[in-house]
Amino acid sequence: MKIRSRYFVAAALLALVAPSVFMAASGKNDMAATARDISVINAVFKEMNTRYVDSVDVDRAMTTAIDAMLNDLDPYTEFISAEEASDFMAMSTTGEYGGIGSVIMMRKGGGVQISDPYEGSPAALAGLRPGDRIVKIDTMDTRTWDTKQVSDHLKGQANTTVHVVVERPYVQDSVLTFDIVRRKIQMPSVPYFTALDGGIGYIQLTKFTETSADEVRDALLSLKRDKAIKSLILDLRGNGGGLVESAIKIANFFVPKNTEIIRTKGRLKTEEKIYKTTQKPIDTEIPLCILVDGGSASASEIVAGSMQDLDRAVVVGSRSFGKGLVQTTVSLPFDNMLKVTTAKYYIPSGRLIQAIDYSHRDADGNIQRTPDSLTNVFHTVHGREVRDGGGITPDVTVDWGKASRLTYNIFADNWAFDFANKYRAEHPSICAAEDFVVTDSIFAEFKRSIDPARFNYDKVCETGLAALRDAAKIEGYMNDSTKQAFD
Repeated sequence: MKIRSRYFVAAALLALVAPSVFMAASGKNDMAATARDISVINAVFKEMNTRYVDSVDVDRAMTTAIDAMLNDLDPYTEFISAEEASDFMAMSTTGEYGGIGSVIMMRKGGGVQISDPYEGSPAALAGLRPGDRIVKIDTMDTRTWDTKQVSDHLKGQANTTVHVVVERPYVQDSVLTFDIVRRKIQMPSVPYFTALDGGIGYIQLTKFTETSADEVRDALLSLKRDKAIKSLILDLRGNGGGLVESAIKIANFFVPKNTEIIRTKGRLKTEEKIYKTTQKPIDTEIPLCILVDGGSASASEIVAGSMQDLDRAVVVGSRSFGKGLVQTTVSLPFDNMLKVTTAKYYIPSGRLIQAIDYSHRDADGNIQRTPDSLTNVFHTVHGREVRDGGGITPDVTVDWGKASRLTYNIFADNWAFDFANKYRAEHPSICAAEDFVVTDSIFAEFKRSIDPARFNYDKVCETGLAALRDAAKIEGYMNDSTKQAFD
């Protein structure tokens, strides 16, 4: 974070703290205490900057002070610097940014590599591939950079050119140069929809932005028109949420106009709102199934929870994340911003699905999830029991399955990713994904590609036994019999 002048640092901190605190303060005593605390903060900052033995990085001190203050509240309240503000607003509202259109990730051994160029993006059209290691951007050597540094320099104004040099693995001419014209990258909210056997429509929704409702509408109408679907699956797994307004619009597709979806309550009267559907629905009769998991949060839980409370859909999967807090973005001096939690939302049955009460912590300052024993019973429109706290509990629970630790490590260390890139380099023509078959010979080749000398995998039992052996030695329990047992 860079403030325009170091002389405004303390003022900016006061501007962040003072208005909301004074507005929320009730009575002269509270206001006096607040004024005293702000005076102390100002004095500490001034004396530190004046007297500390070494020069003080004022911007860093400011960032530390603000972050510490906000981190004590909840994970969702955050300071957004002027440099980050435009990208934040674009991504959170429209899902749009200026860049080359590719996911990037850290590479084994250091550096950043291309992970997934978006279809039709400048990166894909230029010829960048997964596995390409980015070694230079314009005139800057990027081999020691992290993903944020690389991302910041790949992004930029649309219609500007960025010079990118990569090293491509598994090919002879490995150093390749690209001049890529940036453009506005629109991240789709609905990356996939289709008709399954039995007249079942399927729509995957990955986030809630300004365009999400239009994308879902287009997908739904297309499936009804072209495929004559008889039922619908709306997949919200892994969808961390987004705009509340988008969630209301999507819920509106399946319930009548003027149906209450949520109401919000906060400390300020202005945060007490009722959100109802405002448009004619698309289909209030089509059987609807909503898929959720632990990654379904916020706006996803508004859609899933409201449809459950209204007995409009069957929710299937595993318990959702449990985020029932609403954030508001406010402007701060010098083009900075604050995203702050201002309200809690309640779905139609009246329940709050927030899993963690950040205002109440244990003696050590740790946060706790609401235990099931302390949740309250509410009822859906047709009288079914549902509970608050801890997210949305599905009507039908499905164990999505967990990969073994061995499998997790193989993917976490990018062995599968590296093998796929090697296979692509050796096979210029590959059939479509839905037609591709992993044969026994391909799988055997994949297993051979994993180098035991570079693959770190400790079995859980072996790790636990080693820790137990060390504890026995430290605490004096290691004797001939215990040593024999360990051996």
